[in-house]
Amino acid sequence: MKLLALVLLLLIALMQYPLWFGKTSWKKVWEADQDVIAARENNVMLQHRNGMLEAEVNDLKQGIEAIEERARSDLGMIKQDEILFQIVTGAPQP
Repeated sequence: MKLLALVLLLLIALMQYPLWFGKTSWKKVWEADQDVIAARENNVMLQHRNGMLEAEVNDLKQGIEAIEERARSDLGMIKQDEILFQIVTGAPQP
């Protein structure tokens, strides 16, 4: 009877081996699940960024105001007959 119990216990241990140490162990499954969660979070951030970029591209394609704003802020351009006042802040000269 003791031999039968020992054999059954050994069989149970052998069946548990792949669960704990095999190719598809619980730890590897957990790590893969964490990778999927991180990838989903990254995808959400990238989708948000892509949406913002798409809106900006649509503005640039359809509206002159967006192009003027870009020219003013990035290139420092002004319209004809406009006067540009530039205020420089800094330490006073002695």
